[in-house]
Amino acid sequence: MLKINNIFSGYNEITILKGVSLEVNTGEIVALLGANGAGKSTMLKSILGIVRISSGQIDFLEKRIDNLSTSEIVQSGISLVFEGRRIFPELSVLENLVMGGYTSRNRAERDMLIENAFQQFPKLKERKNQVAGSLSGGEQQMLAIGRALMSQPKLLLLDEPSMGLAPTIVDDIFKIINDINNTGTTVLLVEQNAERALEIANRVYVLETGNIVLSDDAKNLIGNKDVQAAYLGG
Repeated sequence: MLKINNIFSGYNEITILKGVSLEVNTGEIVALLGANGAGKSTMLKSILGIVRISSGQIDFLEKRIDNLSTSEIVQSGISLVFEGRRIFPELSVLENLVMGGYTSRNRAERDMLIENAFQQFPKLKERKNQVAGSLSGGEQQMLAIGRALMSQPKLLLLDEPSMGLAPTIVDDIFKIINDINNTGTTVLLVEQNAERALEIANRVYVLETGNIVLSDDAKNLIGNKDVQAAYLGG
């Protein structure tokens, strides 16, 4: 589904990603792990065209996308839930979802997608007219995910979805990610909680200072203390 081949990417004169290649197959949850500053968020932003690659190639569904605008990439079927959620705090829950459905020109379809979001996240329906900035951290994360799903992505990019959340809420978020995947959405997950990411991922890449230093099936890394100590700070 997604093929990243030898990309270099960064900010101004600073190169963050240094010849990174990875692949995400249809139906998978792929985890991208690594310490802070390894380049994980830069990878997701590069896929979505927010950060432009300087060389290499990114293909999605067998079409090159690194030469497209971010809007065109979203319309092709990729959506990103940003680190820190980045909801519109002054807008209501419902208005945030509407903003996420901007790619749908059909109002009936948009209304159906909103209803789907409320079915998946009943707490959001209860608070649909509430200002989004007044939601709890977990509810804001649910809203961020629900908003991303409004564009009906084939591939969902998640950047640190458990960051700053209480353990019981983290359980809810990972169940939601699993449920989204089970309904047919492929997931590329950047996550600081390596242990939890390994529990739901099919495959794992480990990024260190802009380079992929390890790739393997998730099941082979669960409980591997040497790998966790060497690459994941565990």
